[in-house]
This record gives sequence, C-alpha cells and structure tokens, in this order.
Amino acid sequence: MYNVKSSRATEFIDHQEILDTLEYAQKNKSNDELLLQIINKAKECKGLSHREAAVLMECESEEYNRQIEELAKQIKEKFYGKRIVMFAPLYLSNYCVNGCVYCPYHLKGSSIRRKKLSQKEICKEVIALQDMGHKRLALETGEDPINSPIEYVLESIKTIYGIKHKNGAIRRVNVNIAATSEENYKKLKDAGIGTYILFQETYHKENYQKLHPTGPKHDYDYHTEAMDRAMQAGIEDVGIGVLFGLHKHSYDLTALLMHAEHLEAVFGVGPHTISVPRIRAAANINPKDFEYAVRDDVFAKIVAIIRIAVPYTGMIISTREDEQTRKHVLDLGISQISGASSTSVGGYAKKERAEDNSAQFEVIDNRTLDEIVNWLFGLGYVPSFCTACYRQGRTGDRFMTMVKNGQIANICQANSLITLREYLDDYASETTKINGEKVISEQLKHIPNPKIREKAEAYLQQIDKGERDFRF
Repeated sequence: MYNVKSSRATEFIDHQEILDTLEYAQKNKSNDELLLQIINKAKECKGLSHREAAVLMECESEEYNRQIEELAKQIKEKFYGKRIVMFAPLYLSNYCVNGCVYCPYHLKGSSIRRKKLSQKEICKEVIALQDMGHKRLALETGEDPINSPIEYVLESIKTIYGIKHKNGAIRRVNVNIAATSEENYKKLKDAGIGTYILFQETYHKENYQKLHPTGPKHDYDYHTEAMDRAMQAGIEDVGIGVLFGLHKHSYDLTALLMHAEHLEAVFGVGPHTISVPRIRAAANINPKDFEYAVRDDVFAKIVAIIRIAVPYTGMIISTREDEQTRKHVLDLGISQISGASSTSVGGYAKKERAEDNSAQFEVIDNRTLDEIVNWLFGLGYVPSFCTACYRQGRTGDRFMTMVKNGQIANICQANSLITLREYLDDYASETTKINGEKVISEQLKHIPNPKIREKAEAYLQQIDKGERDFRF
C-alpha cells in the first residue's frame, strides 16, 4: 500500500510501513555498522529517510546520541546560523464544531467563554502586537462555518495587512485554520498569506478518529490530504506538525517525516516549517489523562532527529514550552519561536480575567517580547523580524534552492540585522537596545558577501534616521 507519490492519505502515510519501520528500528538500534552509516550520511546535510531517522531515534547508545546531538547543532548552524525568527499567534475565534478531546474548543467545552473578534477588535489586537514589535503573525481560529467562515478569515487578513500604527506593520500573516477545499486555499493564496499551517495531531488513524469523535475533523483522510490541496491551489509554503503526547512519539515522528517526503516527491518541495508542540493543560484538559506524554530528553532528541532528517526546513516551538526547554532545543534545530503569546481571543489589547477564560491552552513562557529578545542576545542568537523572502517571492522551491546552495546566508543574515535594528529603535528597552547594538556590530562581520554587507550597513544608517522597511 505504501506509495510516497500517492494522493491518498492511507498510502503516503501507510500504517504498515510505519510498523515495519519501527520494527526495523528496534532490531537495528544497536547495530554499530548501520548507525555509523546513517550518521555519516547525515553529515552530508542532504537529509535522511524516515526509516534511517527511526533507527537513530531508537538508538540508546550514549556515544551515538551525543554524536546525533552534535550533528543537529552543526546542521542548524550551517543552514540557519544564529538567526531566530520571531512571531506571535493571533486568535480570532474559539467557536468550534469539532469534538477534539484534547482541546477546550470542542463542541461540548462549556467552561470556556466563546468569543469572536470583530474587525474593530482585530485592529486593537494588531496595534497591541505592533506596539510590542511583532511583524509576523499566525492566525488561529476554531472550525465553525457560521462563526468563522472563510470570508471572515479573508476579511481579517485584509484588516491586519491594512493597519499601520506608528512605525508598526504586520508584514506576513501565516494562517492556521482547519482543513478546507482547494477553492478556499486559492482564496487564501490570493489574500497574500505566508505559510498555511495545519497540525495532524496524530497520524495514527484509529487513534486520530477516537480523539476526534465528532465534527468535520473526524475525517482523517480529508485532514491528512489538506496540504496536497493547499499546494495544488498555489500555496507554496506549508507547515506541518503533530501534537506530541496524543500517540506514541516514534509512530508520529516516522509518519511526520513520511509526510515531508510525500510533499517533496509530489511537489518538489517539502514543508516550509515543522512544528513540535506537546500537549498542555487547558480548561477541562489534563495532560496526565493522555498516556503518551513525552519526556524532556526524548523531546529534545525528537527535535534533533527532525533537524538531521530535513535540514532545510524551518522548525517552530511555541510558548507551550518553558524557558529551559526552549533554550535547549534552540541549539538542536529550532529556527522560529513565538514571544509574548496570548492564546486567548482578544488577549493582547486587554488582559483577560480568569472568569472570562477563552484560552486554547496554558502558556508556560510568559515573558515579554523584550525580555525574550534580550535573552536571545545572551545566548548568542540574533532575533529576526524578517519577512523578506515571502515579500520578494522567494517561496516554495525557490526558497529551498537558496537554502540548499547556501545563498540564503547572505540575504537572511542581512535582513535579520535590518529588522532587528528597526525593533531596537522603535520598541526595545534601553538595556535590550544596548545589547542589541553590540550584536548587530558583531554579526555584520558574518555577512559573507562584501557588497551585501556594505549595503546592509547603509540601510542600518537610514533606519537610524527614521526610514523603514528595507530588505534584500
């Protein structure tokens, strides 16, 4: 049944192939010859198959696991350098017709307050986000054809792009909404979205259907094939992920990599991003009720394996994780993080009272964006608010080609420093500004192309004079 180029979910994510892969991985987890062969292949920075990645995931040798971690760090540095892209989620509505048992939005979830933002309220949220310094958002909404139809999402995107407050502007709107039709994906493409994001939650079909007992999301095939419809509709950047803790991590990791292989085989480009959320506490939701919780050390290894297996793909971690965990996985492969997030509907413009809880899940990292930016400086990273590739048409295979051949290093390094300069001048605290200026001065030296470096220096000077929105 397994066919990486099939359009059918149960064939490109074939259950028996996953079981066979996990059995193979178990049998070979102590096979020194094979482990060295896979690690040496990974050093070429061209990725691994799902079966090779599964063998490394099951490996229990401290020495090999140390090599895996070091290799993940090297690959992360090679393709992404010290840049960490910043973003924030924006929740539009928590009305939902699905029955997902791990989410407080589910149809019978009566303890959360149902809310939907008007366009005027969206303006207030976006201004609050702009006043923090954010340039990139991820729209979130429950699935409800009456309260949040595609027309509402499209209108909201137009509203967001149209808000210019002081020096603020949202330059990229990524969209995380329920699986929809190819026609609707074309509408999202025409609206100018960045990445279309959809998490699988779990790829185990039987468990998936139990976790989604009612509503449109119960249809495993329609949900799993959503990325094919999105890419057929012209959306070149898609983001995939699973909610670790809903099923065995080894099964979902293998399937996740198979999904990436499928997109690469059919469309010539894999996922733009992979997210790695873990299940968290929420209204009426206790993570301890789910038997497949992922320990911190296992979670870190998952991140490392994904980075090795799909070296060109961006990796995202949210404020579901605490500061210590985020610090650890930044080195291992994460290239994008959220900051100062609210998972409540309307939670940026006005702090929500406990009795009015509308949040999807509990935020663990509650630091301000300024605190996170300054923290990243201390860790040796360059916070980036860049959206240039999307706006310059470097999406899909054009973006991946530039990453693979190393050309992106010049462009991304310069753009990250330009947008960081904007952040420092417009939003940073005095301490963060001082530290950030040191980072910019040092990181300018790492732009390989002297002409781009010289032009970047000129742009930085113009920004200090009040001009904005330069990009390569």
